[in-house]
Amino acid sequence: MRPPRVEPGPGQESVWDYPRPPVLAPTDRHVVIWFADVVVADTRRAIRVLETSQAPAWYLPEADIDPTCWQVNPTQRSWCEWKGQASYVDLIAGDQTSAAAGWTYPAPVPAFASIAGHVAFYRNRVSRATVDGIDVNSNDGDFYGGWITPEVVGPFKGGPGSRGW
Repeated sequence: MRPPRVEPGPGQESVWDYPRPPVLAPTDRHVVIWFADVVVADTRRAIRVLETSQAPAWYLPEADIDPTCWQVNPTQRSWCEWKGQASYVDLIAGDQTSAAAGWTYPAPVPAFASIAGHVAFYRNRVSRATVDGIDVNSNDGDFYGGWITPEVVGPFKGGPGSRGW
């Protein structure tokens, strides 16, 4: 059974107010991602995907990700009922690799065409991620890759026992 919805305070939003199917929300907030002490991405052109019950996934333009620090993972794929087939990406910095650290939709369905050429990263598979200089947290579990920022409240789907929410 799902815990009760957290009522958002001033300047906050509840993931339970996000729609299903999800919507795209472009943002000019400053997003920076580090892996192994290397800045691998820095952008003010992210797109948040807002979907009921899930912390927003932040998609960053490939042009704002260091091309020497990532590559498409040759074996990892998944399917999203809304966006289509996802490919996964590995992060590489020096002698360190984070396998399937993020995902991308090279040819999403037409409603999500804006996220083509963008990559979203799991917070728990990078060293650090910030939005406007504030560290973000990952949601529980290893399936959903949303980022929890101070203005987003849950409960968040993804942890043990939340599959049926």
